[in-house]
Amino acid sequence: MVADNCSCDFVRHKIIYGIDELVPYINWAYFYFAWQLRDSVGQARIRSEAENVLVMIAGRGYRVHAVFVVADANSDGDDILIGGIRLPMLRQQKVAEDGAPNLCLADYVRPLSSGMSDRAGVFATTVDIGLETDFAGDDYMKMMVQLLADRLAEAAAERMHEQVRKVFWGYVPDEHLTVDDLHHERFTGIRPAIGYPSLPDASLNFIIADILCFDELGIRITESGAMKPHASVSGLMIAHPKARYFSVGQIGEDQLADYAYRRGMSVEMMRRFLTSNLRL
Repeated sequence: MVADNCSCDFVRHKIIYGIDELVPYINWAYFYFAWQLRDSVGQARIRSEAENVLVMIAGRGYRVHAVFVVADANSDGDDILIGGIRLPMLRQQKVAEDGAPNLCLADYVRPLSSGMSDRAGVFATTVDIGLETDFAGDDYMKMMVQLLADRLAEAAAERMHEQVRKVFWGYVPDEHLTVDDLHHERFTGIRPAIGYPSLPDASLNFIIADILCFDELGIRITESGAMKPHASVSGLMIAHPKARYFSVGQIGEDQLADYAYRRGMSVEMMRRFLTSNLRL
């Protein structure tokens, strides 16, 4: 593990994982789903093949990388401020029949008006680019390694978050959870990933890239906000014990305009990033 200073005056923590360390954290259910295998015989066969491939790529020295920052944080309206960097969030706009509140991730961070700070984190994980380029000559191996790379990037996020909770941030130092517990999100706090239902705006990667210095990790961002290598994950870490995952769902033109203003982007540009969240 290496700690260094980012150009944004954050202390970044970088971890390099060997494949062997991450294999126990792989969530095989998503791997089977990617192969569209529902029967136990087919799943056992493909897992056996996958485990052999994991031994092979580990032996060739491929690695997985993680970087994260944990810093003072506050909410300001529907924005989260991490070390002074503003990350606008989206809020649910559905009408709940049971009177449930419309949630926003900023709800789980102490308000700036309180005069006190919380802590929050940002992270990214990615694989060696060779896992996406070195097996192009064999269609089956290309697909197998790509799907395993996806699982390894997610496994690295799981392992990193565990280390953050117990050591680096240390807000639950005595946590004792099984891998099954981790896969069922029985830990304290949440790790919402960019592009997922509670954090759907991929353009937030442009902000996080500056905090974490993506280029040093070998990650580049496309115009759509997607990360390359494809087997990469980025997101936030929030420690509030009542924090939970949710789907932002569809939003109206009013929130789109407000969010675009907070993001410092035009409404039309913002519309491109939030197409699936806009009401028809």
